Amino acid sequence: MPTVTTPLLMMDPGYLYHAPAGTAFPALGGTAVGSKFTDSPSVTFIEVGATEDGHRFRYAPSIEAITVAEFLDPVKWRTVSREGSFAFNLADYTLKNLQRGLNGGTLSSTGSAGTQVNRLTPPTLGNETRSALMWESFDATMRIFMYSTVNVAEMEMAFTKAPAIAVIPCEFRFELDGSGNLFDVYGTSTRMGV
Repeated sequence: MPTVTTPLLMMDPGYLYHAPAGTAFPALGGTAVGSKFTDSPSVTFIEVGATEDGHRFRYAPSIEAITVAEFLDPVKWRTVSREGSFAFNLADYTLKNLQRGLNGGTLSSTGSAGTQVNRLTPPTLGNETRSALMWESFDATMRIFMYSTVNVAEMEMAFTKAPAIAVIPCEFRFELDGSGNLFDVYGTSTRMGV
């Protein structure tokens, strides 16, 4: 009689890192010891901090039927487009994260220490920057590399009474990188499955 094994669940939000598009990712997904990733991404990758309610990975192929007059059923199904995104609401409300959410822009500072004032100017039209994203599960058994992305989320932020918080909305859509990849998913031996 067959038995059902305990499922290997994926829970909790994980860690998200941001870098300019074109930044090198760890080769072959990274280094694993004891079925966990043990290496850190390059210093170019910056951990973006806490989110309001975690991350949402989305991959949506559009597949349409090919039909001919002589058959009622499709004779073939064909992928006609595909789209992917990684969405989250940044709770770590900083000018650097706002710059990431705006797809770039210019940060400038005057003064120093306690007198420092910083200014963020959004990017001019057509000068938005692309981002590379790396997500790693809390248990260090999975990673998703997103090579070239752009934030398409509308920047609407609510500054309201606590316990509500203001967040920076992000929905980074995937673009093809130089190798033709949208993303890669890596898992340690624990995540291989049967």
